[in-house]
Amino acid sequence: MLVPLPDVAVAPAALAPLPARLDAFLSQKLRFWSLVAMLLLVYVHAYNLHPRYLQPWTPVDEPLAGGTWLQYFLANGLLRFRIPILFAISGYLFAHHEGREPHGVRVKRRVRSLLIPYVAWSALGLALTWALEQFPATRQLVLSAALSPFGPDNPLVSNYSPGQLLLCWLLIPLPFQLWFIRSLFFYNLGYPWLRKAIDRAPLVYFAITGAMWVLGLGLPMIEGTGLCFFGLGVWLRRRDIEVQVPPRWFNGWLFALGWLVIVTVKTWLAFHLERPSFSVMSLLHRASELLGMLVMWYGADGLVRVAMRQRWFVWLTSFSFMIYVVHVPLLSYATEAALYFWPRQQLLVFLLLPLVMFAVSVGVGALLRRVAPPVYELLTGGRGL
Repeated sequence: MLVPLPDVAVAPAALAPLPARLDAFLSQKLRFWSLVAMLLLVYVHAYNLHPRYLQPWTPVDEPLAGGTWLQYFLANGLLRFRIPILFAISGYLFAHHEGREPHGVRVKRRVRSLLIPYVAWSALGLALTWALEQFPATRQLVLSAALSPFGPDNPLVSNYSPGQLLLCWLLIPLPFQLWFIRSLFFYNLGYPWLRKAIDRAPLVYFAITGAMWVLGLGLPMIEGTGLCFFGLGVWLRRRDIEVQVPPRWFNGWLFALGWLVIVTVKTWLAFHLERPSFSVMSLLHRASELLGMLVMWYGADGLVRVAMRQRWFVWLTSFSFMIYVVHVPLLSYATEAALYFWPRQQLLVFLLLPLVMFAVSVGVGALLRRVAPPVYELLTGGRGL
């Protein structure tokens, strides 16, 4: 997250094409992670055990079996490093482009690349849900998915008040993954102040934001995870720190083993304790995020080189953003439909449905880009053209 160099499809954070002076392999690496992180995101959102809403401390109300264990191990453990790594990439790239334009001009670009896609896809999610509610069979899918931010007392978009519709459209979208680009816009907007804090008092900045990340604290639009790792990316770029060579203290095999052990312990606690300790589960979760980010960033270079030599893979990277915006709420409703017909195939649904959704997202993106480029440009903020 080759030629052309990465464009705004690098991540939900994506920026304009990178200048040539950015290392060529780093450019390929960023583009690779843009696509892989989106696939992992779809898998996390395909989790179909109960309770469905995953938090670091979420237990499992399902019998322990190989399939249920694997789902939790992946969706609420091994794959959760993707958000920190995407925020770090976003901060690094935003700092990399500093000084080329006035900050006000950069913010205007973010309106096009972040805010407009945010409001457009939030509206499309509402429209799709409303349409499904008009038929008894598909209305049940909406009720089962339980995506309404207003809870079981008001589960249908059809019954929202005008104020609730506006709130759901602009602040708490049914396509809940959009929180990332909403928050990212505010980090970009406040970049001059974040940069000043990081330059003048990095220890204070990371002590505060790191504690917010570990404890899961934050305010609307300024979550601790984003502040901490977006800031980390900014700090790495402004200090011109080498991000491709592992630091001396990094031992890939040892860190990978620690990562697997921590995720295994967390999964065991989720199944064997009725109410796992909030603090213990949170600390294990944050440790797995950090270790996963380090292991995958420094340990997957061989895979990056192989993948980025494949023309089909490079072509797919241009649709990273489409995968991000298309898959929810469609994936949630498709999961309920699949489990209705195959109620005992939870693992198979978890493993295969994300691949179907991946293909659907790429297909929609490729079709839109071919037949309606202006619409595609609007919905993606100019990514992948």
